[in-house]
Amino acid sequence: MQQQRQYVGIDLHRRRSVMVRMTGDGEVLELYERELALVTRELHRRLAEDRGYVAIQAIRGVGPIMAAIFVAEIGDVSRFPTARHLCSWAGMTPSHRESDAKVRRGHITKQGSSLVRWAAVEAVARFHGGDPIAPAMRRISGRRGLMIGRVAAARKLLTLVFYGLRDGEIRCLAEREAG
Repeated sequence: MQQQRQYVGIDLHRRRSVMVRMTGDGEVLELYERELALVTRELHRRLAEDRGYVAIQAIRGVGPIMAAIFVAEIGDVSRFPTARHLCSWAGMTPSHRESDAKVRRGHITKQGSSLVRWAAVEAVARFHGGDPIAPAMRRISGRRGLMIGRVAAARKLLTLVFYGLRDGEIRCLAEREAG
């Protein structure tokens, strides 16, 4: 019995396209692993000198790919006066509608970069952001539910990302390592 051939096109950095003949699922996974390793090496080579890129990888759950997403999407962090402005830009702040004495606070605004929101939530999904963020996530998750706790923890993580990109270090993590 002859195996059916599949052709997969992969576009890396929109510079080149590779057509590969596949005969099974194992080969597809191997191809993706090789391409991921290639992209990771290229990102590390380009961003190795960036202090912010290196600093935010100290946050639990933020590896080279997530750090590259934050650096690329946020860009020059000095355009945000505070971490709250960055969180608002990323759409991680709750909506607030007010008229006279009525105030309604709702879900996050989802304005801004959906990629930054996704990366922040994914970074806290498994490791809960480590020591500075995990207690708050557990507290909020117990009270309001897992997903609301994750989004709240992602906002705290984004605050740490702001300080890491701005200062080249995250002081609360450096104090824990030193102490």
